This record gives sequence, C-alpha cells and structure tokens, in this order.
Amino acid sequence: MKKPSLIIGKKQIILAGMTLILGLAIYINYAYSATGGNIKPTDVVKNQSVNYGESQLVSKDSDADYFAQARLERSTSRDTAVQTLKSIIGGGDATEDEKKAASMQAQSMTGLMETESKIESLVKAAGFKDCVVYLDGTSANIVVKTGTKDGLMATEAAKIKDILLSEVSVPNENIRIFDVA
Repeated sequence: MKKPSLIIGKKQIILAGMTLILGLAIYINYAYSATGGNIKPTDVVKNQSVNYGESQLVSKDSDADYFAQARLERSTSRDTAVQTLKSIIGGGDATEDEKKAASMQAQSMTGLMETESKIESLVKAAGFKDCVVYLDGTSANIVVKTGTKDGLMATEAAKIKDILLSEVSVPNENIRIFDVA
C-alpha cells in the first residue's frame, strides 16, 4: 500500500500566510490600543521593573472611551478576520481541506468571542467597574477598571485569574492583567 505524501501547495502556503498576518494584525491592534491608554501591568514583566506604588488617575470620560474604543477595535479586527475566512470558505478555487481549515478557524474564533464576553460579564459581576478580555487560544490579556486609585490588589488579580481559568485553559505565564484606575 502506497503511503500518501504530504504536499504543501501554493494555496496552503497562502492560507497559512494569511492566518499569520491576521494573527499579527490582531496582536498589533491590541498592543497599540493597550499602550494608548493609561494602564500599567499588574503581572511581573520579564526584564522590566514596575513600581506598584505609583498610580495615575484617569478621568472617567477617558476610561469609558478607552473601554468602548477597545471593544470597537476588537470587534472590527474580528469582523475582518471572519470576512477573510468567509471568503476562503466561499471561494471557488479553495480546496476542501482549505475550506475545512477555514471553517474550523472560524468556529474557534466564534468560541473565543463568546468566551471573552462571558469572562467580561463575570469580572464585572465580581465587582469591577469595567473589563475587556483578549483571548487568542494560547494567551489571555485582561484590562480591568478597578475604580480605585490604589490599583489592582493581589487578591483582586487572583480573583480575575480564577474567573479566567474557570472558562479557558491558558498557561499562567501567558496571562496578563492590566488595570485602569
């Protein structure tokens, strides 16, 4: 019996490249939006020192604008990704394997979107003013509004982490929690 050989064609390379570019665009969008506001990481960042005693107050209008803008940018990025996947699935020149891969990626993205929304609701229900969650399957970034000028306490960060881990499986080193006063 002849073994099937693995052939990577032009379409598979293009699909992989588009997926990589899409992931990179989502990450850059998150990184850009996260650094645009007055936020500080509450986790220890390698090769970077953080003084947890310092905090910056942000006006209430800019807080609301930050969370609204973050949700809008996340939604726009995801909508673009979904459109790209739909065009691959509906494309006449895509192979069945490419269509199947794009369909699985679309389902995964939909699941992540639902999970992000659920985690945001649970964090708000835990007493935080507002929250935006970014999931990509291997990491989680959470931006939370504490409502206090003291910043996020260790117990609050632990509570957020527990909520996150009750919904998704992400390695501890890939969880980042940011707070907005």
